[in-house]
Amino acid sequence: MSENGASGNGNLEWHRVLEEAELPEGRVTTVAAGHKSVALVHYDGQFSALDNHCPHQGGPLGEGSIENGLLRCPWHGYDYCPLDGKSPGFDDEAITYPLEIRDGEIFIGVEPDTHVRTVTDAMAETMVNWGIKHVFGMVGHSNLGLADALRRQEEAGNLTYIGIRHEGAAAFAASAYGKLTGKPAACLTIAGPGATNLLTGLWDAKVDRAPVVALTGQVDTQVLGPGAFQEVDLSGAFGTVAAWSQPVFRDSKHVELMNLACKNAILKRDVSHLIFPDEVQTLPAGEGQDAEGPEGRLTPTEISPPPEQMSQALELMKKAKRPVMIVGHGARFHMDEVTRLAERLGAPVITTFKAKGQISDDHPLSAGVLGRSGTPVASWFMNEADLLLVLGASFSNHTGIYPGHPIIQVDFDPMQLGKFHKVKVPVWSEIGVFTQDACAQLPEQLKTEDQAAQLAERWAIWRAEKASREEDDRDNGVNSASVFAAMRRQVPDDAVIAVDVGNHAYSFGRYFETSGTQRVLMSGYLGSIGFGYPAAMGAWAATDGKRPIVAVTGDGGFAQYMAELTTAVKHKMNITHVMLNNGQLGKITKEQRAGEWDVWQTSLHNPDFSEYARICGAHGIRVTDRADLDDAIAEALAYDGPAMVEVMTDPELV
Repeated sequence: MSENGASGNGNLEWHRVLEEAELPEGRVTTVAAGHKSVALVHYDGQFSALDNHCPHQGGPLGEGSIENGLLRCPWHGYDYCPLDGKSPGFDDEAITYPLEIRDGEIFIGVEPDTHVRTVTDAMAETMVNWGIKHVFGMVGHSNLGLADALRRQEEAGNLTYIGIRHEGAAAFAASAYGKLTGKPAACLTIAGPGATNLLTGLWDAKVDRAPVVALTGQVDTQVLGPGAFQEVDLSGAFGTVAAWSQPVFRDSKHVELMNLACKNAILKRDVSHLIFPDEVQTLPAGEGQDAEGPEGRLTPTEISPPPEQMSQALELMKKAKRPVMIVGHGARFHMDEVTRLAERLGAPVITTFKAKGQISDDHPLSAGVLGRSGTPVASWFMNEADLLLVLGASFSNHTGIYPGHPIIQVDFDPMQLGKFHKVKVPVWSEIGVFTQDACAQLPEQLKTEDQAAQLAERWAIWRAEKASREEDDRDNGVNSASVFAAMRRQVPDDAVIAVDVGNHAYSFGRYFETSGTQRVLMSGYLGSIGFGYPAAMGAWAATDGKRPIVAVTGDGGFAQYMAELTTAVKHKMNITHVMLNNGQLGKITKEQRAGEWDVWQTSLHNPDFSEYARICGAHGIRVTDRADLDDAIAEALAYDGPAMVEVMTDPELV
């Protein structure tokens, strides 16, 4: 049986859409025939297929209803004949498609899809050529053309798209990706609230010098200004967070805009942002829109130190008896050279909290973390130093670098040198170049004290103290020292550990000792709660799932993005999550007491998070006794997929 068209048209592609019995008489529904959205009608014993877009203003005819023998559009009430699409009293006429019924099944014939390469295809190809291989985001109504271009790149095997549950998590994941690799990932959102949800994570990337490319949809250009649905001034909103932000217009040089976005993110180690009005995303690319890449567009960034400053720094290092290195996040990609210089100087290596793990605590010159999240080992050696060599670190009050010592400060950004106070020798240089040059020019034998032996003594004192704290028990939950001692025993030497913000982070800085090639990720300067779990997703993507990934959070931080556990399950991310649940915002409680305020509104009402993990399809374990920590963490690490160890902790034993 054939209706509304003939099967002899060889140019059509026929798509089965429904069985006859699935659509009752007098009803209309929306079906897909290939990529065509079709309003399928059953009326007066016949079936018909109309284009789903009302010719008046594009309303969805498949969501309409048949009244008095006419199909009424749900948006503006325009009427059409349900069988032939004609509109009585109007010039508008709905497009109809051939329809056949074969053995009780309905088939609709449409013209074959022919994709015309778009400007966003050219831009997505260019983005891939610049090395952006991962996109975190959410597909929505104002980025569909751009999203389709990204889909084509994913289908070609050129990138991986990770669909998140909240745009803020996309930005944090991209930020963590940049911190770990030094290379940008991208994040994708719609206009309005989707775009503004990125801002916190992008600020995290900006202040920690992580490259990110943000891609946001926007309403049609023709309705910008009067206040269209979800219209936000995105140029204004991103004006301070992005080092470079540009809208993509009809007559823009589209490939060049993507070149500049990638170049700014990489060279400035910052956030780039492109705004895509809806109608621009599907424009044909045309001639002169060939994809490009970084060839001939990037310069080497290995800045050599100025000779005069290098000479001054060498003289100070030659004379020092107790030199100490303080290493920051900015040195993370140069630690082999940094370690060689430390060994030449016999200098203990202290790290900032953000740089924890850049030198393993197993190394005989490692002195741990300095500052509020640090150890007495680090503070003792800084106080006893006669020279501080500060590499890629700022002088934030959280770190507490003592400005009274002679200081050599080295940074690739000249604005960071002597930012808060004068230093003895400010050196503008890439860290790796400075340390290589210093090793080459220093004498083989330096008359420094044997600080390695003193380090061993200080570590022994601190480890005895930590072991003592593991015995603390107020019968109100597990103490933090025990949690991180068990992690030290169980977490693999090549793990990447993403740490959230809160009391657990201070405890992690004090108690956990890194080993091997472990890397630590955190929200450094911004200190944003909620960073931990999305950052673990970014780390999983950055390592292609080939390294163990561990997230360490509190209950307050995890709850902000707890839906991302379903993202991890969907993408089969092998993330082991250690969550310290103390039933409160413990860091704020502590600050209220320290400031002699009443403790107010810091308690939390929590679910059983381990059960929540299981509901989401992950592995969930709850620990209430410290004797069970090792087995629980080992079990979670061995699980193939996302796993959570929820530890019920004492908020006072941190």
